[in-house]
Amino acid sequence: MNYLIGVDVGTTSTKAVLFDEKAQVLDSYKELYQLYRDGNGMAEQNPDDLTAAVEKVIHDAANRAKSLGGQVLAVSFSNANQSVILLDKNHQRLTRAMTWADTRAREVAAKLKATPDGAKIYAQTGTPIHPMSPLTKLMWLKQTQPEKMAAAAYVADIKSYLFWKLFGKFRVDISTASCTGFFNMHTQDWDDEILKLTGITRSQLPEIVDGTTKETGLTPSAKQATGLDDETPFVYGAFDGALSNLGVGATRQDTVAITIGTSAAVRVATDHPVVDPEQRLFCYSIDRQRWVVGGPLNNGGDVFQWAANHLVDSSAAKSEDKSVYDVANEVIASVPAGAHGLLFHPFLGGERAPLWDANARGSFFGLNPLHTRADMLRAVMEGICMNIATVYDAVCDLVGKPASVTATGGFARSEVWKQMLADVLDVAVNIPESYESGCLGAVTMAMKSLGMIDDLDAVQDLIGSVGAYQPEQATVRVYQKYLPLFKQVEGLLKPAYSTIARLQQEN
Repeated sequence: MNYLIGVDVGTTSTKAVLFDEKAQVLDSYKELYQLYRDGNGMAEQNPDDLTAAVEKVIHDAANRAKSLGGQVLAVSFSNANQSVILLDKNHQRLTRAMTWADTRAREVAAKLKATPDGAKIYAQTGTPIHPMSPLTKLMWLKQTQPEKMAAAAYVADIKSYLFWKLFGKFRVDISTASCTGFFNMHTQDWDDEILKLTGITRSQLPEIVDGTTKETGLTPSAKQATGLDDETPFVYGAFDGALSNLGVGATRQDTVAITIGTSAAVRVATDHPVVDPEQRLFCYSIDRQRWVVGGPLNNGGDVFQWAANHLVDSSAAKSEDKSVYDVANEVIASVPAGAHGLLFHPFLGGERAPLWDANARGSFFGLNPLHTRADMLRAVMEGICMNIATVYDAVCDLVGKPASVTATGGFARSEVWKQMLADVLDVAVNIPESYESGCLGAVTMAMKSLGMIDDLDAVQDLIGSVGAYQPEQATVRVYQKYLPLFKQVEGLLKPAYSTIARLQQEN
């Protein structure tokens, strides 16, 4: 038996999953690294720590394959997008990696969004004007760190930096490139006019290649660190959102993919670029024939984690020999839909889609003396789902209501949460048994690159068993009353977010 390794390069960890030739999961390996938050809005990685983590998990997966007497046919990558690393003329880094979560460019983004250029750039790139975008990050660096920008011979992202360290090739896949804010989705190339805003040129950027492109010839240090033969193909793959869609089989416009992990996302694949007149959604490439339209949300499982840690009696959970998360799920299941008239807006970490406002803040609405911590827990989970529903509705506005929704992520460990999502959206929600959708998507790209499959749609035959959750109409009717109010209150509070964010920074 031969094997394939899918690698998911994330914000705080990297995971490698070992698959057999039938795309069955055999084992997985994970390495953590630090996310630096040394200042207000900062969210940076050390790219060398990340590279070491990637090499370590590949080494562990490759050792497992060798112990089974097989050969690694290829390694392929899923990665977090929208990172920025400045490099000198020798490709040595001048900075750490600014990640998608870095919000220091918020003022730059707000000013650009308020100009006619903002709408034009969105229409050309499909990237909402937001501090997450490499476009606004580079504009911010140009203003605040001009000496580093002047010294930068190259501008990399995590994917191009990683492949430079592994192979000495400065390239990036089209999917990751499409998320930068200066990639023209119509010409499928860097946009020279938009680049003028940053002060850099295309000569400083990596070469754009197809996601199925292979590299061979590992550097001696990478060969030693990974334990692989230097001729083992490494496939570029795509950014994590695109591959999550691919990995759950959501490759057509009639299937929406939802991910709820630490953060969340709603995405649908299309065969043509789609631009949202209200600029609520992104439109990025999967490959040169498919695009993914949707919205990322900052607030998902991390908000539930916050609520469980603050609203569940930890001593009671300990006495029952349960985690606070298990207790929270039990409590939530005991409270009726609507949480006795309590709403929660889950914007603890600002918000991307649909608000695109880094200053957004969380709030309970409707609190009265009868409400309990149990109601608050229920309202938090419902608020996460309703926030997802606002993005889901925006996707439906653009491409039509889908025939089905497929959802993955850590939330799928909660029965009450899976049923709640189906009820809030009023649509059947399919849950794949495997949680490894990103790595499966990466491996599917590797299989196409190697000629093992003819088309990425073949992923439909590789996905394991799927469970389905049907909406319960009595509960749906409750949420149909609350969801419009959720959106109304969101609109009323939006003008106050910048003020409360400023006051919080002063304290």
